[in-house]
Amino acid sequence: MRSMRRLFVITAAVGLALPLLSIAQQSASTGRIVSAADAFLASLDDGQRKSVLYDFNDNEQRARWSNFPTGVVPRGGINFRQMSAAQQEAAMKLLGIVLSPMGMEKVEQIRQADDDFRANGSKRGPGGGRGRGPGGPPPDGQGGRGGRGGRGGPGGDLFGSDLYYISFLGKPSTTAPWMLQFGGHHLALNITFAGSKGVMTPTLTGAQPAAFQLNGKTVRPLGGESDKALALVQSLDEKQRKQAVLSYTVGDLVLGPGQDGKKISPEGLKVSEMNGRQQGMLLDLIAEWAGIMNEGAASARMAELKAELSQTWFAWSGPTEGAAGSNITAYYRIQGPHLVIEYAPQNDEPSNHVHTMYRDPTNDYGRALTMQ
Repeated sequence: MRSMRRLFVITAAVGLALPLLSIAQQSASTGRIVSAADAFLASLDDGQRKSVLYDFNDNEQRARWSNFPTGVVPRGGINFRQMSAAQQEAAMKLLGIVLSPMGMEKVEQIRQADDDFRANGSKRGPGGGRGRGPGGPPPDGQGGRGGRGGRGGPGGDLFGSDLYYISFLGKPSTTAPWMLQFGGHHLALNITFAGSKGVMTPTLTGAQPAAFQLNGKTVRPLGGESDKALALVQSLDEKQRKQAVLSYTVGDLVLGPGQDGKKISPEGLKVSEMNGRQQGMLLDLIAEWAGIMNEGAASARMAELKAELSQTWFAWSGPTEGAAGSNITAYYRIQGPHLVIEYAPQNDEPSNHVHTMYRDPTNDYGRALTMQ
C-alpha cells in the first residue's frame, strides 16, 4: 500500500504559503539528481549514450510519448531490457531521487500491471483497450509492431516492465535547462529541470489491469485516484452535485497524447463553492499526481495549487455510485489556472483500464520555467 506517512507530509505541505524546503536544500537536491544522472550516463557504452541523449530543443522527441505500447508507438532512449543489471540499478537510483517514495511505488505498480497484462491479457485480449480520440490511433508513420516479437505470453513484445524507456533532452546540469523522460505503456513522465526547480508536466499515468493480484495481494496502481475522487463527489450536497456532474458523457482524455497546446474551458463545480473539508479532500486528490515528485518539488507545486483553489473547478461525468476499493467507471477533471487533471476509464473495461493526464497548460515541458 502507498505510504500513509508520505501522504501526511504532502497534505501538511499544502497548508504552507511557501515550500517546505529552503532554496539551499532544493539546490542540494538538484545536485544529487544531476550526479545520479551523470552516473547513469557514465554506465552506458557510447552507442547507448548516443541513443539516450537528445538536444534540449528536439521537440519531436519531447512529444514522443503515448498511452500505446512501445511496440505500437516507438519511444526514444533505451529500455530496461537493453540495460545491464548495473545500468538498471543506476537508472532506478536516479528515479528514486527525482521521485518521492509514493511516486516510485506508483511507477513500479504501473510496470507490474504491464507484466500481468503480458502474462494474462484482458477479457478482450491483449489488443483491448485502445481508446479513441486523443489517446487513440497511433500517429502517422508510427503504427505496426516493434520489438523482436514472439516473447512468451499473450502480450508478446508489446507489454512488460522491461519495455520502459529513459531519455534525456539536454545534458544534466545544475544551471542549464534539461529534461528527463521515463515511460512506456501507460506511463510518460516528462520532467524538466532548470536550476533548483523541476516541472513534471505533461505526465500520463494509466493501468491495465487497474486491479490485479500479486503475491496474494490486490494491487491498484491508481487506487487513490479512484477512491479519493469517489469520496469527494459523494460528499457533495444535491446543489453541488448538480453543478459538478456534467450533462454529457466524456468518453476519453480531452488533453491526452498529441493534444499539446489545446485549450478547454473550465466547467462543473467551482471549488470556492466547496466547504473546507471538501477543499481538503480535493487537495489530497491532487497530491496523487503532484506528490509523484520529490518532496521539494511536490511541496512547491501544492502550495501553488492551494493558492489558486478559488479559481479551480471540479467536473464529473458518469456514475457517482460505488465504494472505496473498487475502481470507478466515471470520468473526472480538475482544472485551474495552472492545472488540468483528467481521469478517464477506457471503454473496453472501464473499471480495469484507466488513463489519466496531469498538465500545466502554462508550463508544460517547463516552457515558462526555461524562459525565466
